[in-house]
Amino acid sequence: MPTRILPAVGDPDAVRSVTTLLSQLPDAEPVAPVADSTQLIDTLARLAAESVDELPEVVVVHERIGPVPALELIREVALRFPAVGVILITTDASPNLFSAAMDSGARGLVAQPLSYEELAHRVQAVAQWSVGVRRHLGHGGDVFTGVGGTVVTVSGAKGGVGTTLTAIQLALAAQASGRNAALLDMDLQTGDIASYLDVQFRRSVVDLATITDISPRVLADAVFRHDTGLALLLAPGEGERGEEVTDRAARQIVSALRSRYEVVVVDCGAQLGGAGAAAVEMADTALLVTTPDVLAVRGAKRIVRMWDRLQIRKAEETTIVVNRHTRGTEIQPALIQKITGTAIASTAIPANFKELQGAVDAGRIHALDNKSTVKQALWGLAGELGLVKANESGHRGSRGSVGFRRRRDGGG
Repeated sequence: MPTRILPAVGDPDAVRSVTTLLSQLPDAEPVAPVADSTQLIDTLARLAAESVDELPEVVVVHERIGPVPALELIREVALRFPAVGVILITTDASPNLFSAAMDSGARGLVAQPLSYEELAHRVQAVAQWSVGVRRHLGHGGDVFTGVGGTVVTVSGAKGGVGTTLTAIQLALAAQASGRNAALLDMDLQTGDIASYLDVQFRRSVVDLATITDISPRVLADAVFRHDTGLALLLAPGEGERGEEVTDRAARQIVSALRSRYEVVVVDCGAQLGGAGAAAVEMADTALLVTTPDVLAVRGAKRIVRMWDRLQIRKAEETTIVVNRHTRGTEIQPALIQKITGTAIASTAIPANFKELQGAVDAGRIHALDNKSTVKQALWGLAGELGLVKANESGHRGSRGSVGFRRRRDGGG
């Protein structure tokens, strides 16, 4: 049986040398290389959604892959696709890097310049390991597809546009429909989910920042279980401590949540730091909330362009949500879509703060009346995004109306 090998190499010269050598290996079946970390994860997730048997036995990761650093990418692959063996290609073959690569979940390390004998030996060993893991899993392998839960980030075009309200209601809608949902407050300096839900808490996301291997028990200790059943991982009470959550820590935290919950909603606020950027980059769906006014729309356009420049998210991979919408306003969703170049949610949230004020002031936004037009719209948005289960009558929110979602089941 041929060994399927997926190279993840961004550098053009390295691509040629790696693919040439891989094609010469006995019983090797190299597949088309991927150029960055996002393509690698998306490709593996699409294959895993079909079957664990569709996954390649070996993934070869070059040290200069991006935008996610190589060791962090290896850690995510090992966590989400444990039946795939990863080999790191690097110019630094020091014992320290070898140890760090093994700690991240790599099954081998090959030094540059590449040697045919060393690469062949390492690929063969890792392929045998992968086959053994799959044989051990047997028919139970379907639970190790690595697809995990759906991650949705909610960011604001500027402060005060309704980012936190949107994130909370999306998570509540998912939980109420029968999904196992988590809400992560990644607005690290000014996050206020706890106030919206009247929660007193001791632990926060900062407690996970320095942990390199977040076990289910460690995660459970940091999560607050709300009366609604929603799992909350909150921002620190002292905003300055938010700096302790690095982009690397954020990726590990989001991956840990994804592995335990069907739906993970992340409130990223309106200020983008390294941790928030990592969450947006990892998300299946990245929402950007704006209001239909000039300042907010300018802010949305500025954020979309910044995400694109920093290779966090392409404009067409971002979905705008219009909050406080009225038919009489001059700036309508279609114009916002044209200005930003993004997809746009077909569900617009109506302007009706009077419905919300009592619940917001009381810190009981979860007890918002079901007759509220704002709540109905936000829960309709959750259906549109595919975050809720179909009800007994078989109705489901439309998935097709949102322009782009990083679908890990192969959809576009």
